[in-house]
Amino acid sequence: MKFEDLRFGMFVHFGLYSMLARGEWVMNKERIALKEYSKLADQFDPVNFDADSLCCLAKNAGMKYIVFTTMHHEGFRMYDTELTDFCSNKTLAKRDFVAEIITAARKHGLKIGLYHTLNNWYDKPDATDALEDKVKYHKFIDNTFARIRELLTKYNPIDILWYDGWWPFNAKGWKAEEMNEMARSIQPHIIINGRNGLPGDFSTPEGHMSQPTPWRPWEACITLNDSWGYHKGDNNWKSVKDVIQLLATAANGKGNLLLNIGPKGDGSIPKASLKIIKRLAAWMEINSESIFNTEIFTCDPYKRGNGRNDFSPHGMLTASGHNLYLLATNWMGSKYVLNGLETLVKSVSILGSDNNYPFQWQDNLLTVSGLPEAAPDDECTVIKIECDAPASIYNCGGMRIPDVSHPRYDPCSSDIAW
Repeated sequence: MKFEDLRFGMFVHFGLYSMLARGEWVMNKERIALKEYSKLADQFDPVNFDADSLCCLAKNAGMKYIVFTTMHHEGFRMYDTELTDFCSNKTLAKRDFVAEIITAARKHGLKIGLYHTLNNWYDKPDATDALEDKVKYHKFIDNTFARIRELLTKYNPIDILWYDGWWPFNAKGWKAEEMNEMARSIQPHIIINGRNGLPGDFSTPEGHMSQPTPWRPWEACITLNDSWGYHKGDNNWKSVKDVIQLLATAANGKGNLLLNIGPKGDGSIPKASLKIIKRLAAWMEINSESIFNTEIFTCDPYKRGNGRNDFSPHGMLTASGHNLYLLATNWMGSKYVLNGLETLVKSVSILGSDNNYPFQWQDNLLTVSGLPEAAPDDECTVIKIECDAPASIYNCGGMRIPDVSHPRYDPCSSDIAW
């Protein structure tokens, strides 16, 4: 399976910072001294962390892979290492959480990604030292390479190496080409992201669903609230509808959504996260065909170009083969009208229902009647339109398509972000 066909994954941010419950950057933001922060390791015993339950939750929600934080910027290793005592195996927990996640992921058929930050605030010399002193810089880079080498040798095979924390260097400063060559010499099959200064095998927009132009494999990483690591005061949870819209955007742009969960300090999953993912699992059981195995189905507001789609007031449109899907997050009532559909329609149905609905298709105008007045699914009802060929939609800013050359919508570049 290609990376872009995975479509949906789980990101897990878990570490000592989870105990403080103020986000994963707490050590930096509160300038907690190393001596003081190190004491957390003596108390770290997340008895409620269950890798199997976490991977089972991901699988049931239709996720195809999991990315786990082996070490965040705080520098605490969530695995057994010979390079430091600041790790989960040599503290109160005496557990290798990376090994646990890998075992559980393989059991549930999930691809495995290991997140590993390049910079960290614990090890000496740190990145600030490396900026200020050439001798310390070389030691710092050697230490970074040693960690990655040990990680990929110890946990072999994995599927994705997920760099992060590339402050303060560019690709040259990180020796990124050499770094990637080393990684591939240990695991030739591995896919590497672009967060060491090189483009890598896929793009990683963070906090937004921006498809790269020109297109290349991409994965948007998104939080369920506004925090990566557990934050007890952050209750700004996304709704199930919000997550479905994110998934639809990924499917529409042939990318992936990496949705984050931040376990509490005791290892348990926040109740709100659990509720959202379980409700999403129920929705995916019925509607997953509108999300997986889709094609790029985007809209260019200025020209026809490669865009076969148009914007929709009712929700995102996705396409797979000869099937077109409307993910109706805004239900339109008993009649659905789609203007500009250039492809002959064979049938119209709602996923999860055996009903076929009457329709007319004339002059590229599709009119579907007899739909339920109220949405069958409060979050998102999916209408499936079977066509006789791959769907194509073309509309413009006029009430009909001009017979002469014309701009599709706005005739010039505007300051509106598309």
